[in-house]
Amino acid sequence: MNKLKVSVIGGGSWGTTVASLVAQNTDVSLWARSSETVDEINRQHTNEKYLPGAVLPSNVTAHADVATVVKEADVLVMGVPSNSFRDVLQHVRPHLRPWVPVISLTKGLEKGSDLRMTEVIEHELPRHPVGILTGPNLAREIMAGQAAASVVATDDDNIATELQKVFNSGLFRVYSSDDVVGCELGGVLKNIIAIAVGMGIGLGAGDNTRSALITRGLAEITRLGVALGGKAETFAGLAGMGDLLATCISPQSRNHQVGVQLGNGRQIDEIIADMVMVAEGVKSAPTVMKLARKYQVEMPIATDVFEVIEGRMTPQEAFRGLLGRKVGAEYE
Repeated sequence: MNKLKVSVIGGGSWGTTVASLVAQNTDVSLWARSSETVDEINRQHTNEKYLPGAVLPSNVTAHADVATVVKEADVLVMGVPSNSFRDVLQHVRPHLRPWVPVISLTKGLEKGSDLRMTEVIEHELPRHPVGILTGPNLAREIMAGQAAASVVATDDDNIATELQKVFNSGLFRVYSSDDVVGCELGGVLKNIIAIAVGMGIGLGAGDNTRSALITRGLAEITRLGVALGGKAETFAGLAGMGDLLATCISPQSRNHQVGVQLGNGRQIDEIIADMVMVAEGVKSAPTVMKLARKYQVEMPIATDVFEVIEGRMTPQEAFRGLLGRKVGAEYE
């Protein structure tokens, strides 16, 4: 591990946090778009914009030049938003050595193509092993030293074992999975349910309502995830239920906060304009609805969230509609 060179692309909250975790095992190079962020990380070992109050390990070295970070990487970790993911990969491609594993941290779908991020990697970087790191991982809690667990998913067991050694550190426990599709979709789909739960809180709903939304939301994302090729049991694990719970109940969750503010009466455009970081659930909602229609999967909660985001329904109307739906068997 001391000789392994790990490069992280993305200087946001989660990219910086993962770089800090990996730095407990080996030196890390990190690319950030902002030269101010690069300078702050190297001089002060902080990233106050995204992780206020956190101190980064001294062996995390930041660069503004992609080639410097990528050219000697033994493992490449992609921590950029879905809307810029492909573009950044195209800048990475000329500098990446053959067969280097590429791991995604991004919980989103590409607009237009409907592709998962690992599929985008396969398109732009063919013949590179791909995988994801996902789970109920709130960056600020992890940087504060609190215990957490995650899943590294890849279809190669040997690579998964080695990646566990890269990411596992201290109180951050990393499990492995061969269900890349299920793990990746769990991280994507839960964001929309988190917006629904947040809307309920903004409207004054109680814990009973929140519990019902989370549980029925899990049923929805499992249905679509299985239809798209994931394993049902994955959605009962860290990448499914675990991530869903953390995102739905934590005020630190960006998607949760979007929902709360929608429930409080704010419009989606002004909410997004005030955010420092991306709420992937807002960006992914149109693609999720498109996939649900294509695979004929019923997703009433996600559908109503999408209608609210699009401005065709108020949060109050969404909740009245959900309560008025015909009930049937819990398991069908």
